[in-house]
Amino acid sequence: MSAIDTLWVLLGATLVFFMQAGFAMVETGFTRAKNAGNICMKNLMDFVCGTIVYWLIGFGIMYGAELIPGVMGTPAVASAADTDWTFLIFQTVFCATAATIVSGAMAERTKFKSYLVYSVIISLFVYPVSGHWIWGGGWLSTLGTPDGLMSGLGAYGFHDFAGSTAVHMVGGLSAFIGAMILGPRIGKYTKDGKSRAIPGHSITLGCLGVFILWFGWFGFNPASSLAIDGLTQNVGRIFVTTNMAAVTATLTAMCITWVKYGKPDVSMTLNGSLAGLVAITAGCSTVTVTGAAIIGMIAGFTVVFGVEFIDQKLKVDDPVGAVGVHGCCGAVGTLLVGIFAYFDPYTDAEVLTRGTGLGLVYGGGFAQLLVQLIGVLAVAAWVSVTMTCMFQLIKHTIGLRVSRQEELEGLDSTEHGLLSAYADFTVARSDYDDEALLGNVPVREAVPVELVAPVAGDAVPVAPAGVKITKIEILCNQGKFDALKTALFDIGITGMTCTNVMGCGEQRGASEYYRGVKMEVNIRPKLKVDIVVCKLPVSLVVSTAKQALYTGHIGDGKIFVYDVENVIKVRTGEEGYDALQDDVG
Repeated sequence: MSAIDTLWVLLGATLVFFMQAGFAMVETGFTRAKNAGNICMKNLMDFVCGTIVYWLIGFGIMYGAELIPGVMGTPAVASAADTDWTFLIFQTVFCATAATIVSGAMAERTKFKSYLVYSVIISLFVYPVSGHWIWGGGWLSTLGTPDGLMSGLGAYGFHDFAGSTAVHMVGGLSAFIGAMILGPRIGKYTKDGKSRAIPGHSITLGCLGVFILWFGWFGFNPASSLAIDGLTQNVGRIFVTTNMAAVTATLTAMCITWVKYGKPDVSMTLNGSLAGLVAITAGCSTVTVTGAAIIGMIAGFTVVFGVEFIDQKLKVDDPVGAVGVHGCCGAVGTLLVGIFAYFDPYTDAEVLTRGTGLGLVYGGGFAQLLVQLIGVLAVAAWVSVTMTCMFQLIKHTIGLRVSRQEELEGLDSTEHGLLSAYADFTVARSDYDDEALLGNVPVREAVPVELVAPVAGDAVPVAPAGVKITKIEILCNQGKFDALKTALFDIGITGMTCTNVMGCGEQRGASEYYRGVKMEVNIRPKLKVDIVVCKLPVSLVVSTAKQALYTGHIGDGKIFVYDVENVIKVRTGEEGYDALQDDVG
């Protein structure tokens, strides 16, 4: 391998490694906040553990000398003098990708130690064996060629350039089996089997993860050429086909959800991007740009209807859509190579000049499609048998699922002792100097505490006679806050307290869909604004708020008016009207 080729492959390995961050963000965003730390930990540790066992044994099974001809190589530590270290690290990050796919489908209810066990087994044995069949010189790599099984078929062997089946279908099918054996999250399905929506806590994180994965895929697919010197045109086209499939799949998924649900579904559209990337991974080197666009559109349909079918018909709870994205689209994308193959993946020439492996739409017949189908079914059978046995073994030994109480409380606290993955959600601490944080705020001279705080047993004072104090609580849409704030300040309101809350009215919220499931009660984000007045007329404040918030549509908000017995300023001890006056001077 030349120096430029080595640099190219190492760059690709770096990009693929960064995809671990993408998977972590997608899975975290599409699940609930109480499990965010657990998911980050799993995505970290499957790479750590997988790297070690793949180096010790997995790489030898996948690429070592034949132990069982055509089936698996010899397990051995990758430390021989002739080891291609560049190739090893590139394959290591691919192995980690297959393992981490499982995390999302089994999120929010899996024991952490059990996750480590099956991640190790995937990297140690399951992925390397099927990988040997496809990439390590095994029986699938020569299927349909003059040198392999079914010789004379007129194919160029099972073609999976960067791993639609070898990586993604293996991970997606493993995820499906694991989620099926594990069972759904508490509350996911009603007693009559109806699916309930459990929205993820941060679409923002999910979107960031998709962009990171999309970026990483420019290493995943193009760098699988394992060379760039002299292959500039080929590699450039792989970049374009990879991107084209992703954009057409994204657009297709968005349009489908828009038509089906009345609004474009954000999370499903994000899944559409990943679906296109997964589907094109097998054929990115051999299809035209037009073929890639069509593959992307097919992937968009596959992921939307696949996710719905798995969730609502098969009753398998997959919080992030990993099975639909990686399992379904990995298989479909691999099969589509037999339909849209045009370029020879080895010489970059049009396959018309070679006469073998031509896709069905270009007059090549069913030969390559048949080889692709056999490969998908063979790998699916291997993964189904091995992963079913493994998950059942874990379930009946160390256990696969956390307890009901642990699941309800969240895996961050029960599995890792983490109060929250987000600092603002933790219990407030008092082990710092409050005065140091306040700084030099110009206020009137402080009143001694003994003059402010009543002694134990003193009655709570009431407002001085003749002073009417009223609290006005306003619940409104967050988007109307600026208009409300401006209007209230204009009439003389000098202070308010604002809180982000969630809720719905008697209408239970407008009907919305999340990943194809109608949400029974649509809890919406609202803003609660609290104002206490004593000199402004209450009617003026209420009428001003009504004018600022009114749209005429359901959800404009509500205004509550309360009598207040008294107001006491803690620092000075002032009460009633005086306590509400500004003392900054």
